[in-house]
Amino acid sequence: MARAIWSGSVSFGLVNIPVELYSATQDHTVHFNQFQRGTSDRIRYKRVNERTGREVPYDKIVKGHEVDDGEYVVVEQEELDDIAPGRSRTLDIEAFVDLDEIDPVFFQKTYWLGPAKEEFSRPYLLLAQAMKKTNRAGIAVFVMRGKQYLTALKEENGFLAVHTLFFADEIRRPKDVLDVAPQGRAPRGKELDMAVSLVESMSDDWRPKDYRDTYTERVNKLIEDKQKGREVVVEAEPEAATDVMDLMEALQRSVEASKKKRKKAG
Repeated sequence: MARAIWSGSVSFGLVNIPVELYSATQDHTVHFNQFQRGTSDRIRYKRVNERTGREVPYDKIVKGHEVDDGEYVVVEQEELDDIAPGRSRTLDIEAFVDLDEIDPVFFQKTYWLGPAKEEFSRPYLLLAQAMKKTNRAGIAVFVMRGKQYLTALKEENGFLAVHTLFFADEIRRPKDVLDVAPQGRAPRGKELDMAVSLVESMSDDWRPKDYRDTYTERVNKLIEDKQKGREVVVEAEPEAATDVMDLMEALQRSVEASKKKRKKAG
């Protein structure tokens, strides 16, 4: 069984429900150690005092924030815990909103929230069913591992899901980050009609199980092939950008290919 990564309570109105938080996802990324090229010597990182050159144990390290050039304010972990909202142990729902109103760019990560004990199941299920019936999500903030999170609580098949959200000032606008912004008049006419036709011909139901992390699979195969001395197969180069002059032809061929593919699948 998975272990809870945070425990506390969910609060809405005068109702307080002890809960535990669990990660809803897992990372399949292949992790590597570092070696000096041509040797079997591992590269390791150490916490070293820059003045003495000596390694410092973790329990002897404190946090410091630079407030001026070379001037730091030292803060103890206990001091951070003391000022955390709800002393880091409360998911305090401040409002219930329509989940559809939250732009997907705000979503960060998903967790499962469960009752801390069986005896707390009734208020837990009551909150879940109330949000399901009203199609609402509870907006709450809490602190975990030294960071405050904005969250949206949502009912998912009888359980509560916690979606961590970015704060508004953490979202960057496209015009602030894009080197090249799209220019010119909005497309219309035959090109737009053909593009719409292509989108419709490629439309399908959302089936997440149809997709998998193929890059991680290739990394694992690369490791296996190198281990067994097999030839490594190199992937093909990506397609070249479509010439603007050939855009209509490319759209037409794409629609035809998509229709043939769907007909064959059907």
